[in-house]
Amino acid sequence: MSSQEIPEEKHLPSEQGDAHHGGVAVADDPFADPGLPVHKPRIQDIDERAAKRSERTVAMLFTLSMLATIAFIASYVIFPVDKIVYIFPIGKVSALNFALGITLGVALFCIGAGAVHWARTLMSDVEVAAERHEIAAPPEVKAQVLQDFADGASESGIGRRPLIRNTLLGAMAMVPLAGVVLLRDLGPLPEEKLRKTLWAKGKLLINQNTMEPLRPEDVLVGSLTFAMPEGLDEHQHDFQVQIAKAALMIVRIQPDDIKDKQELEWSHDGIVAYSKICTHVGCPISLYEQQTHHVLCPCHQSTFDLSDGARVIFGPAGHALPQLRIGVNDEGFLEALGDFEEPVGPAFWERG
Repeated sequence: MSSQEIPEEKHLPSEQGDAHHGGVAVADDPFADPGLPVHKPRIQDIDERAAKRSERTVAMLFTLSMLATIAFIASYVIFPVDKIVYIFPIGKVSALNFALGITLGVALFCIGAGAVHWARTLMSDVEVAAERHEIAAPPEVKAQVLQDFADGASESGIGRRPLIRNTLLGAMAMVPLAGVVLLRDLGPLPEEKLRKTLWAKGKLLINQNTMEPLRPEDVLVGSLTFAMPEGLDEHQHDFQVQIAKAALMIVRIQPDDIKDKQELEWSHDGIVAYSKICTHVGCPISLYEQQTHHVLCPCHQSTFDLSDGARVIFGPAGHALPQLRIGVNDEGFLEALGDFEEPVGPAFWERG
């Protein structure tokens, strides 16, 4: 092989990149950190009018969020639950659900969009590099973090731009109201339903066994009869709800054995009518002792004295059984002279 075919060593590029011998320069560290790019200021950084425009845009988004939250709450009042509307291209949808979804979506989107626009146009965008450190930071690092947080809060302009701060606080304060309104879906408001029953003046007492109106002679001394108000049908969809409040317990006591004056006035010839629903947890009372005129709840043994205003003489019940005032109509049937004077069943917070 000739010497021309063998390249001389002096023609090879040196490791140090000797330019005198035509070598190519090689970096000492091929993976060197290139560093951060040169920071370029935004128009908002150099033009206060542009910064003001961005501030108004952010405030507008936060204001739209507040208006959308108000619209969300108003939708509960405006749209009935069963209203169906046609919306292209979705088709037929619940007007209430559609309104709630749109308004809540706009409220949340505007808060997010406002925060992003605020961060991208008004907050400082200078990149800061920090070395990684152990999870347990030393005191000087903790102090630096707190200082960085203070610097970030200062650079965000939240103190210098009250319009953004106030609208943000307003939007964030109002959005949770949507969740409060959602509590309505836990069920319909009770209104007066817990205080009122189907009993009213002139309603006949219907024997639950025979489904016939009761006459005074049908109720014997020492007997226990269960009754319900006239017009209540077992086939009604809300029968169980209504009977749970209106179920009546009728007994006949010798007038001389009735100790409570009001009980005697509200009775008819010794026939007294009391709620069948125990005031402890609402169990139906069905056990009657003729000699003592006591009735016993089978669930927790609460005992009531029907000859003394149905007061509690034993057990966990906290209230006497409500009495229904009764009389006799022109046809000789027992009738109610009104509704119960107090809510039936277990005590609840409205009673007090």
